[in-house]
Amino acid sequence: MQTDWIEQLFTRADGQYLCARWGRPIVPVVFGVDDNTLSTVKGAIEAVVALAGHKMAETDPELGANLMVFFFRDWSELLEVPNLDRLVEGLGPLVARLQAADANQYRIFRFDEANAIRAAFVFIRMDDALESVPAETLALSQAVQVILLWSDRAFTDRSALALTDGDTILRPEIGALIRAAYDPVLPAVATDPAHALRLGARIGSLQ
Repeated sequence: MQTDWIEQLFTRADGQYLCARWGRPIVPVVFGVDDNTLSTVKGAIEAVVALAGHKMAETDPELGANLMVFFFRDWSELLEVPNLDRLVEGLGPLVARLQAADANQYRIFRFDEANAIRAAFVFIRMDDALESVPAETLALSQAVQVILLWSDRAFTDRSALALTDGDTILRPEIGALIRAAYDPVLPAVATDPAHALRLGARIGSLQ
């Protein structure tokens, strides 16, 4: 895996390199889906967390649940969720911006004192485009995008997933990168592009 490609996956539009992983066990809760879809989403999260070598838990001592996934039809529905405005600062203006942009998904991360991921909020508006995506594919895509703090441009040109024999799978190089990023020898947070070199080296040693 080329180092410059790894670096691009964590270099934001403003030119800043930033890679962060979760600093605590992940406790997901999913809103707005039926039981079958709930199992699919949680199963995808569990699979990606296991791939990373990270942990899940029944509850977060500070937040209860620290990964909140919302499915809905219209952005305005978020304004009706009790106390969500306390968890997401500036919820009203954010909803207005997302409505104006006709966005169908958005993710917000919160960080601890060491700048590792402490919590994440995933908002998915089920428009016509996402309605056509199989639940397993959508769930796996969201799980991958929340396991690390990727660049805001990371998967705009090329998906993290691939289709093999009719099945949607995580691209092997992305899976290897996730495992490497969670290797204990690497820091939970990195802002130096040289970190991409270390990721590449860890991928080589883990294979």
